[in-house]
Amino acid sequence: MLDIPPQVKLGGLWKRYGRKDVELLLRNTVSAVVFRLFMTLRALWSPSVFGVAGAVFDEAGRVLLVRQRYMAGWRLPGGGVDRGEPPQAALLRELGEEVGLTGGAAHFFGLYNRRAGWASNVVALYRVTGASVNFRPNLEISEICFADPGHPPAGCSEATLRRLGELSGTAAASPTW
Repeated sequence: MLDIPPQVKLGGLWKRYGRKDVELLLRNTVSAVVFRLFMTLRALWSPSVFGVAGAVFDEAGRVLLVRQRYMAGWRLPGGGVDRGEPPQAALLRELGEEVGLTGGAAHFFGLYNRRAGWASNVVALYRVTGASVNFRPNLEISEICFADPGHPPAGCSEATLRRLGELSGTAAASPTW
């Protein structure tokens, strides 16, 4: 129990609700503040970034790959999840912006982790089917291709090759992007 001197009135709360209720309120408030402070310090010490990627399949079973202007190699398209944004919504938003994706259904496939400098990057991968792509080169993506997951084009990133193997069932799942 908190030892609050009886002369402290706490704005009339003491008289109105009683000592036990006020002490419980203070304990819960202090706990909430300590928790928020801890989480803020933890985020500064060990930041995490949440991202999404999509394996967009066409009707022939080929998967969409992109060439980003700021990174080498063919990759699965994706991007960042905004604060408070559901991952599936982030995926559809990012793919709409980057490759002109419309329609389709996104199904969760896996969750991966990788180091991104000082931060940890957690990536949710979705399998997307039944969508349309109306690509135009933009500031982020220079070109796209649809490739057979079992025979990817030369120049794919190592992470893309691992994901394609998992998606086609020829490789065991890995927790690392």
